[in-house]
Amino acid sequence: MPITTAYEAKIEHISILDAKGNFDEKLGGAAGKLIIPDADLVQLYSAMVSCRQLDEVAFRLQRSGRMGTYPQNMGQEATSLGAAYVLRKDDWMVTCYRENCGLFWRGVPKEAILLHWMGDERGNAMPKPHWVTPIYVPLGTQMLHAAGLTLAAKYRGEDRIACTFFGDGASSEGDFHEACNFAASLHIPVVFVCQNNFWAISTPSTINSAASTFAQRGLSYGMPCLQCDGNDLFATVYTMRKAVEHARTTGTPCFVEMVTYRLGDHTTADDAKRYRDQSEVDAWKARDPIIRVRQFMTKRKLWDDGKEAALAERVERENAEAVARAEGIALPGRSDFFDSMYAETPQDLLIQRDTMQTHSLGQDPSQLPVEAQERAAQLSAAAAATHH
Repeated sequence: MPITTAYEAKIEHISILDAKGNFDEKLGGAAGKLIIPDADLVQLYSAMVSCRQLDEVAFRLQRSGRMGTYPQNMGQEATSLGAAYVLRKDDWMVTCYRENCGLFWRGVPKEAILLHWMGDERGNAMPKPHWVTPIYVPLGTQMLHAAGLTLAAKYRGEDRIACTFFGDGASSEGDFHEACNFAASLHIPVVFVCQNNFWAISTPSTINSAASTFAQRGLSYGMPCLQCDGNDLFATVYTMRKAVEHARTTGTPCFVEMVTYRLGDHTTADDAKRYRDQSEVDAWKARDPIIRVRQFMTKRKLWDDGKEAALAERVERENAEAVARAEGIALPGRSDFFDSMYAETPQDLLIQRDTMQTHSLGQDPSQLPVEAQERAAQLSAAAAATHH
């Protein structure tokens, strides 16, 4: 029998506004009909500038001992922001730890992110209307959760998709492959967004994968795959619209690779100079997503130095206020550990909470002195009244 082709595929790369200022009107739209309206573009640019300035603030907080380690977002602002701009407000946005810009666009308070890296778990209590999950630090776990959240929405008959983010390094984790296989096999509308920033901490992507693209990793699971310039805000919006439309209309997943670059260290505990050439970093600084949008808006008479100065003053003030709110938060109560664990706290844990004892006295408050019994009863009654 003759040899036939069992499978063929191609992956499109999407670029609209390149680093030299060239704009593809066929994809991005002509004047007055841009895929991002002028007013929205100004707001999106402001969001990227604000996120970048908060990175600088967080770096100083860490260096002065007021915050633990912190992963800066510099250079990758357009990836999560383009996705957040396209997603509906009730779609799940499941991030790892370098998607601040998109999270802030969704309405997550800046102090929540700061609190997380300050070691305060209250920073992870994302308000439900934002439909975002807490920050994920373990590599790959968030992709499984995105698939599970969307499966639950499908089971309930809800018209809701999920978009999850991960790096090129995380695409080598077993959780990534399990999540892709799960979503594809069960027809779950998840948009998998790989932010290829060329470095898995200190491991270059050339060692992480021998493939030409990371996008093609989705092909083996039967997903349509796209690649775009992740430093081009217009390209991320265009690509995400195609991906989201596919997920929502077909009820099946798709894979997007956004080619970007981490301009800073992996975290404030890292020194990228030990494994990256400065010439490589400088080359990518010339492709900065913020610079591209500012130059584009300036050419269109949407932006000028006066507006830039006013924006810088505003974001500096707003970010300082966010720091003040984070550092000024009231100390957590002793009962928070118990009250935040269960929707309905079991009786044995209520006793431990009210007596602050885990040994026999905590299991049987009648062994306590009379005064302590009365105090425990008062605490329990007060907690019950507050709960109901």
